[in-house]
Amino acid sequence: MTAYDETAQVLIVGGGYAGLTSALFLSHQGVRTVLVDRHPTVSIQGRARGINQRTMEIYRAFGVEPPIEDAGRPFDTESGVVRCERITGDWNWVLDEETPRALPDLTAGRFVMADQRSVEPILIEAARRNGAELRFNTQCVSADAYADHVTAVTEDRATGRRRTIRADHLIAADGYRGTIRQRLGIPHTGPGIIQHWVSFVIRADLSEIVKKRALLWIVVNPEVGLGSLLTTSVPDQWTVSVTYDGDKESAADFTIERCARLAKAVIGRDLPVEVLDIAAWDEAVGVADHYRSGRVFLTGDTAHVWPPTGAMGANAAVQDAHNLAWKLAASIRGWASESLLDTYEAERRPVARALAQITVRRQETRFGSEPGDEDVDDTLCTLGQRYRSAALLDAGHESVYGDSLEHRARPGLRAPHLWLDRGGDRIAVHDLFHDAFVLLTGSDGKPWLDAARDVAGATGVPLRAYRVGPASAGVDLVDVDDAWRDRYDVGTVGAVLVRPDGYTAWRCDAPAGDAAEPLAGALNAILGRVAHR
Repeated sequence: MTAYDETAQVLIVGGGYAGLTSALFLSHQGVRTVLVDRHPTVSIQGRARGINQRTMEIYRAFGVEPPIEDAGRPFDTESGVVRCERITGDWNWVLDEETPRALPDLTAGRFVMADQRSVEPILIEAARRNGAELRFNTQCVSADAYADHVTAVTEDRATGRRRTIRADHLIAADGYRGTIRQRLGIPHTGPGIIQHWVSFVIRADLSEIVKKRALLWIVVNPEVGLGSLLTTSVPDQWTVSVTYDGDKESAADFTIERCARLAKAVIGRDLPVEVLDIAAWDEAVGVADHYRSGRVFLTGDTAHVWPPTGAMGANAAVQDAHNLAWKLAASIRGWASESLLDTYEAERRPVARALAQITVRRQETRFGSEPGDEDVDDTLCTLGQRYRSAALLDAGHESVYGDSLEHRARPGLRAPHLWLDRGGDRIAVHDLFHDAFVLLTGSDGKPWLDAARDVAGATGVPLRAYRVGPASAGVDLVDVDDAWRDRYDVGTVGAVLVRPDGYTAWRCDAPAGDAAEPLAGALNAILGRVAHR
């Protein structure tokens, strides 16, 4: 019999966005979580910077929106994408228009530019505050999955101490080159590595050169080849990235001296440059053939990779974690069937495949030899992702994206945004979705409230119910903009059931009799406790 040093309900391997948000979301629901990451601390590289409105909407519900918005203040004046031969030369604005960061009619989330080096400490603190155990400088040496558990051996890289951990489930968030996916024999389908990059953080005073901060400078010249320049949250620190031919050289060839020369070639002026950090990474395109292997789940770059253009990768990682966490919590706590866990792949993998195609097209537009106009609808990409699975009843669509953003509550779609007044406090409807199912009904829907109370008591499923409507109707949530009727489309007596991840799961225009019967039937079908009829 194996002796275990400790047990956990979920073990997470990898401490980037996918791992940290998994730890935050799971611990928020009371799941005993341990995370290990081989790096000693947060990297100052911070390549992932754009946090879209959907991700901020999620962060808002978990209470981390304010500090993340503060972390983004240094980037508030940035906009546009530049293509040039050097920063001191002429700038060709590939993308010049100011894209709206706030979409108050569609979401309470506001697009935030905040680099990973600033956001990860916020996620770390929040996860630990919820009770998650996070161990950095700790390597996962091995992981073996069995029918009813996972066993992993971890090693503290500073002391060499090893621990054997038994967990109910494992989340592999160890990246594109991580070992867990490879051990499971799950391939990435796609072109694979398409470009090798080296990124280095420098300290340089560019105040006399950069008068307007762009989101990204694409630099192409004979000395650099293809490169880029990014701002950071720290004054006078910048991230320079350059490509290299992996058949002719390696990342080890990029010494401090060479990186300093390349930085000056990107800038176009011989000025003092201090190289603070150097890291190599591969730009690749691929989506894992499977997101689940028994009790192991793939998230983030472990599950999918594509170019960083458009900031879709890190956001997809957070949204993977958000989709998976409530399902793991439901299974672990016994109010869902094991089959619910299969819907993670069914819902998130098609999204990844669609985003990979969109991002590659956008990359070619920006970085190709003949840059063109972008044809990507960012709002649709961000808020219009549609799911189909057994955890959504009667979803009426086939593809991940429609031709335009749907503004009505339909199964498989993100619940439409509403501004609400709750006891004098202005909230957004997505503030309600984080740790329970939510049943929304109209002003005459009291039978649904009674049904929700009875069904929650009988099933043990966390379920809250609210009446929505005008203040004069004495409802729980006042519809501030009079948008409830159009967006939820169930009148005053129907109901919409929303999952903990903010997706509409089921709707009923009006109960034929006892409201508890259709509600219990729908909830049991969504959670895999009974077959959908």
